[in-house]
Parts: sequence; structure tokens; C-alpha cells
Amino acid sequence: MATFYDSIEPKLWQFIERQQMFFVATAAADGRVNVSPKGLDTFRILGPNRVAWLNGTGSGNETAAHTALNPRITVMFCAFEGKPWILRLFGTTRMVQPGDADWDELVGLFPPLLGARQVYDIRVEEVQTSCGFGVPLFDFVGQRDLMHSWADRRGAEGLARYQRDKNARSIDGFDGHLPASVLEA
Repeated sequence: MATFYDSIEPKLWQFIERQQMFFVATAAADGRVNVSPKGLDTFRILGPNRVAWLNGTGSGNETAAHTALNPRITVMFCAFEGKPWILRLFGTTRMVQPGDADWDELVGLFPPLLGARQVYDIRVEEVQTSCGFGVPLFDFVGQRDLMHSWADRRGAEGLARYQRDKNARSIDGFDGHLPASVLEA
């Protein structure tokens, strides 16, 4: 049975902080719904109704394209060990990019990530927990270091070029809302 909360209560906060990965879902009015798995040290709880997620350069830029058109977002955590549990954060988000007034403050909440593309500042409107009976048990081995080495090999100019080539438009053709620093590089 699902339970709904108005905010991230302490027991929910603790559960989130123990998770090694999460999923982000967004959608525009038309086109595909996007669900992406996320890891690394890229999620922060800023308060009972506010979280932030650092997004690195990827093969697409669906979240930026979708949230520029429709700021709704869902973040989901699953327990892959211990008590079977699923937790969803429903809310709206604001995309913050390099060059924005609060970029330095928000990106400073995370370890350095070469290729950091956006921070999503999410206002949590509702939290839901439900059983995770269908979620398999997994042992956490470690985070992959591929994103760091991939970005490091490209360097700043190579990352900007990659973002212009691969992230300027979503798979449905929506504007990827790249920052001016990338478009002008």
C-alpha cells in the first residue's frame, strides 16, 4: 500500500542518503517519456521540500529539453538491499547551468565533475513510498569511473563540442537549452 507525505521526513531522508542510485523521469506534452538511471555522488537533500541533482554530460539531454517545456519531474529510489521499499519524489524543477547566478553555489554542493552540465533544483511537492517486493536484491560493488575518464580525455573544448553535437536537441527534436558558454565555445 502506498503512503504519501507532504515532505521528506527524517526516516525518508535517511533512506535516500543510503541509496547508491536513483532514477529521474520527465516528459514534455508530446514525445517520449524519459527515465534515466543516475549514480555517482550527484544527489543532495537541501530541506524537507527541496533537493538538488547534478547532471553530467550524457548521450542525450532529455531532462533539459523536457523541463524547459514542462517543469514536472519524478525522482525514484529503490532499495536493492534490506527492506523492500520504493520512494518517489514528485515535484517541479528549475534548471541551473554554468553562467547562471546560482550555478557556483549549487555545483559547489557536489564533488567536482568534469562535464557537469546542469544542476536541477527540485521543489518536492509530494513524497510517496510503496513496497518494493518486485525489486531484486543486488550487492553494490562500486560506482563506475567511466564518466570521469571519458570527460577527462575530451577536455573542456571536446566536451563543449560533444554537447553541441549530441545535446543541442532532444531525441524528439526539442531544444536542449545548452548554456551560452557551450554554444559560443
